[in-house]
Amino acid sequence: MSGKKILFLFPLAFIPVSVVANYLGWEDLIIFILSGLAIIPLAAWMGTATEEIAVVVGPNLGGLLNATFGNATELIIAIIALRAGYVNVVKASITGSIISNLLLVMGLAMLLGGIRYKEQTFQSLVARMNAAAMNLAVIAILIPTAVNYTSEGISQTTLQNLSLAVAVVLIIVYLLTLLFSMKTHSYLYDVGVAETEAMATPEHKPNLVLWIGVLLVSTIVVAFESELLVDSLETATSQLGLTALFTGVIIVPIIGNAAEHATAVTVAMKDKMDLSVSVAVGSSMQIALFVAPVLVIIGKFLGQPMDLDFHPFELVAVAASVLIANSISSDGKSNWLEGTLLLATYAVIGFAFFFHPIIEGIG
Repeated sequence: MSGKKILFLFPLAFIPVSVVANYLGWEDLIIFILSGLAIIPLAAWMGTATEEIAVVVGPNLGGLLNATFGNATELIIAIIALRAGYVNVVKASITGSIISNLLLVMGLAMLLGGIRYKEQTFQSLVARMNAAAMNLAVIAILIPTAVNYTSEGISQTTLQNLSLAVAVVLIIVYLLTLLFSMKTHSYLYDVGVAETEAMATPEHKPNLVLWIGVLLVSTIVVAFESELLVDSLETATSQLGLTALFTGVIIVPIIGNAAEHATAVTVAMKDKMDLSVSVAVGSSMQIALFVAPVLVIIGKFLGQPMDLDFHPFELVAVAASVLIANSISSDGKSNWLEGTLLLATYAVIGFAFFFHPIIEGIG
């Protein structure tokens, strides 16, 4: 068993502790912290299981599997929060995941990788394709928000119908990006394929049944821990003095993305910047083009008013994040200073969300 897998064995102890805390009726703040800490290693095991299964089923099916389960943790948390009526938190977590991947993850990767290697490179053509997709994501959340703020007396039903139409377009685009990256232009993504094939050696033959079991069990336990997290969310954030906006944009994405963040930084420090950028930007694309529209559709069935009409300040933050991330990655090169600039942008946005005097509730 690799060191990485062993490392994520110990935090699993938070799972039974959180269950006991809930059973004994401990304070919501403690349950919130324990369940959040329990989700982090579970997300890591879900990612590891997906990677191991991909080795067996091959790069094409494995790529689809990675695309499907890449942000499963965030999707599970968001669905449970949506079902509980915490629409504002769900919307904030969508924008927060995009921001944290583009600024925090890519920033840390470029900074730590740049300290070890003077300059790192990655495919600029892929970076430009990703930039175009992220620009579309900004447009997709700009339009419903703009319609709401430029129309008088627009109904919630109209906004939801508009968001559903946009959601369908985004899902179609997401499926086309999968076709592009795994079929018609797969040669542009040879780095990821090479990494997968390198794992499939005679010494490394994953047990398919075992890892499918790990994936299923991890998913079920993540759903359970997410229930605890969401149930204690309102009281815990109130005790911490945090708004729904800050909780959704900063706290929830860090919990759901911690394992993925670690992966992107680790491979960057091994001078595999192509793979690191792919993890960071790819995750943002999946959130914007797949997770967000899926949540709009699920919200329709759950009877929750989930739409793509975001808080204007969230829209500004996402647009700024996409702008600086695209400008830094467009040349296919990175260094520690560019990483520092991304992290500084994340810090400024984080402070702004913390001090933003928003008055709307968690739902």
